[in-house]
Amino acid sequence: MSQPGTDLARKLHNRHIQLIALGGTIGVGLFLGSAKAIHNAGPGLLLAYAVGGVAIFFIMRALGELLTYRPVAGSFASYADEFCGPLPGFVTGWSYWFAWVATVMAEITAIGIYVRFWLPGVPQWLPSLVALGVLYGANLLAVRVFGELEFWFALIKVVTIVALILAGLAVIVFHMGALGATASVSNLWSHGGLLPGGVLAVLLTLQIVMFAYEGVELIGVTAGESQNPAVVLPRATNGIIARILIFYLGALFVIMSLVPWTELDPKMSPFVFVFGKLGLPGAASVINLVVITAAASSCNSGLFSTGRMLWTLAQRGQAPRAFAALSRERVPAAGIHASAAVMLLGVALNYLVPERVFTMVTSIALIGTLWTWGIILVTHANYRRAVAAGRAAAAPFRMPGAPWVNWLVLAFLVLVTAILVRDPDTRVALYVAPVWFGLLGLGYWRIVAARGGRAARA
Repeated sequence: MSQPGTDLARKLHNRHIQLIALGGTIGVGLFLGSAKAIHNAGPGLLLAYAVGGVAIFFIMRALGELLTYRPVAGSFASYADEFCGPLPGFVTGWSYWFAWVATVMAEITAIGIYVRFWLPGVPQWLPSLVALGVLYGANLLAVRVFGELEFWFALIKVVTIVALILAGLAVIVFHMGALGATASVSNLWSHGGLLPGGVLAVLLTLQIVMFAYEGVELIGVTAGESQNPAVVLPRATNGIIARILIFYLGALFVIMSLVPWTELDPKMSPFVFVFGKLGLPGAASVINLVVITAAASSCNSGLFSTGRMLWTLAQRGQAPRAFAALSRERVPAAGIHASAAVMLLGVALNYLVPERVFTMVTSIALIGTLWTWGIILVTHANYRRAVAAGRAAAAPFRMPGAPWVNWLVLAFLVLVTAILVRDPDTRVALYVAPVWFGLLGLGYWRIVAARGGRAARA
């Protein structure tokens, strides 16, 4: 039975919050998407991740300040509604839902690709369908069960990346194993320099780089189900930044030092490739299993966040009322049902265009994510003005450099959006964006018109 109006259960501890956000972020962007990015930009990809990481740092500090002001589920949509107006709140909530739906399509696509490493005769769409079905079922369980599942999913990814970094450093320093003779930090500049494709090549990788960081804002979605949010959320916000930068920059630094970037296969996970080259028996298969777990983890987070966002929108009267109901386990089951149904389009795309689907859906997902990050920055600036005017309480956790940093990072996000026009596969996102935002405008107008009609009849 579903019960409208019941609150979400606050059953997520600090370890769950940390690993949910980390697990949602470290997915196909690093494990698979980095392969093509390395092929295009070489070691210059490290610069792209560093610049993107700085932008993410300020976005997360802005979100952290808003979270400590008022921790609620679907946070950025609620804050946009409060400090920017009901239309931005409506667009933000639905766009974030849209972004994660597309992201899950990318994750299940990656699972299909990874399974073909062992079973090349299996059609790419079949593992995608199986993975979506299993994780859909898991998300209908109590949130504590989801938190535990995601904790262990994410922990596997973290342990794998740490193992790669430590093993890689041992090979580089002590010249151990099959790669010991050629592994060297000099591989970063010995094959065309640090920027073999120039600055433009680095800029063109920002699409996959920023997609790879998508999910870090999941801390905001978990706010309504975290215990002691005033303590947990700032700690999680600060901790996640350093860890992501270490895992991304550290892992890519080691990979391109172990193997010249020119030898990496753009169609194969660099993690699988490098562990296979280390000469350890079965290492490539073990890492392939890990990267499947990584994609499943991010998919799991996507189903979690889309269900909560639809619940938040329904609570504000901006989505069908059915989504405002919670199951007996206090899970927004109706939102999860609807989200999973739309995600089945990803299975269809894996059947129709298996070679192009990954780049297409990651670009489409990035549009919704860039909007969400941008609105966090604008909302934060408006919140600071409200605090100065005495209309809102000051939060104890503050973002440095406001408001100038807000506008600088916002300009960077606009640059990333403009870069999508350069590639035909990423350009599809710019065709989808006006249609999507047009539909949102029409939907909002219908809601306002319906409310006006009810008011007139009253």
